[in-house]
Amino acid sequence: MNADSPWLLIFILMSSLVPGVIIFFLGERSRRLRTTLNLTGAGLKLVLVGVLLDGVRRGEVYELRAALLPGVELVLAADALSLLFAALSAVLWFVTTIYAIGYLEGAPNRSRFFGFFSLCVSATVGIAFSGNLITFLIFYEILTLATWPLVVHRGTAQSLRAGRIYLTYTLAGGALLLAAIVWLSVLAGSREFLPGGYLTGLEHAYEPQLKLIFALLVAGFGVKAALVPLHSWLPRAMVAPAPVSALLHAVAVVKAGAFGIVRVVNDVYGSSLVLDLGLDLPLMALAVTTIIYGSVRALFSDDIKRRLAFSTVSQVSYIVLGVALAGPLGAVGGLVHLVHQGLMKITLFFCAGNFAETLGIHKVKGMKGVGRRMPLTMACFTIGALGMIGMPPLAGFVSKWYLGLGALQMEHVWVLGALVVSSLLNALYFLPPMINGWFGRREEPWPASHLDHTRFETHWMLLGPTLFAAACALGAGVLAGMALSPLDWVSFIVERDYAPEAGT
Repeated sequence: MNADSPWLLIFILMSSLVPGVIIFFLGERSRRLRTTLNLTGAGLKLVLVGVLLDGVRRGEVYELRAALLPGVELVLAADALSLLFAALSAVLWFVTTIYAIGYLEGAPNRSRFFGFFSLCVSATVGIAFSGNLITFLIFYEILTLATWPLVVHRGTAQSLRAGRIYLTYTLAGGALLLAAIVWLSVLAGSREFLPGGYLTGLEHAYEPQLKLIFALLVAGFGVKAALVPLHSWLPRAMVAPAPVSALLHAVAVVKAGAFGIVRVVNDVYGSSLVLDLGLDLPLMALAVTTIIYGSVRALFSDDIKRRLAFSTVSQVSYIVLGVALAGPLGAVGGLVHLVHQGLMKITLFFCAGNFAETLGIHKVKGMKGVGRRMPLTMACFTIGALGMIGMPPLAGFVSKWYLGLGALQMEHVWVLGALVVSSLLNALYFLPPMINGWFGRREEPWPASHLDHTRFETHWMLLGPTLFAAACALGAGVLAGMALSPLDWVSFIVERDYAPEAGT
């Protein structure tokens, strides 16, 4: 093991934790220092994760251990899968930080916001690097507590109610996880994540228990992943500011839940054991149900952020579907969608924030003609929306292509049909705002923008991150075959760790 490797993991965690703690003690007028701390921490994390990516690609080992209880260790480790999530978090945190600074300019309680914002990202990276379930649970619960103040940031009765619902769901999910992890530890000991799983052989003596534990783990992680019927907190959380919505949907909370299910299927049970226990079909059915349900609810939501929220309910379950297929091609589709969905969804939420903050647009019907007033933002919205529909050669098409191949590989033709139906539903709820935006006729004049220093169409700190996110969402699809693309890194993960387990 590289002797210096534990320190690199610590520095990555501290790069957001230390600035966040300092920011809590800054006065509201310390705008320049707060901005410097935010951007320095986000930039440093991005560089350190890049160093880690290079090291893991070359086969270096990065690991940190600390005793929590007799026989129970806190384990941080960097593998190819953890770097996929950590890199997504680092890149999107940097972009969202710039956006949030512009979005909250002049707003109250900015130090509190950015303090918890940094803690949230620290917890997310801790989840990415967790080497066992108990470490995962610790950071998972920290994430719950760090995101609650962001959900209720506005302090309105509606946001406080959304915060209560969020805590009720997520803390209940955490309790289920704790029960499942303790039960599993009794059966198998406190074990580390292992590609292919570490429970093989136990099914002969503990088959009923392993099935029930799997259900508890999926339910616990499924709360944050917004699996039906555990999804209701997510649309209500849209009362939060746009940067928080972007963080919830693209980087932190829902991705933490989906990532947890990926770890359970691939690194705790293993796809072979999931197949042997007959757990693949129920998980697939749950994922497909959520995909269709979320799309239908999005179709009947006129509020832009609410429509995007139900879209997230649907889209995140593509990740779960990919690992539930228990084959290498399905795994590629699910894992690459973890990145692709993040890029596309953060683009869409940035666009929604731009429309709301610049022109006061919150409803789909209010987008008529907005493409002529804000053409760059509308172009970004179009890229994100077409990607979600699955139009080639955008990022969403790449994900759905591999999911479809994975369904055929594992002889689940009905899943392919579900993917077609979901894409049609995606088109039905994304095409109307696009058509309204580009071709709709506005009957009344646009309101004057209330943003200071507006150039072109909105504040540059809102427009710049939106353009960058859209470019990444476009590039992830168009350049999917290039080295170091998300698809290339996911293929590296599957070939090295999961293809042998999947029977290739």
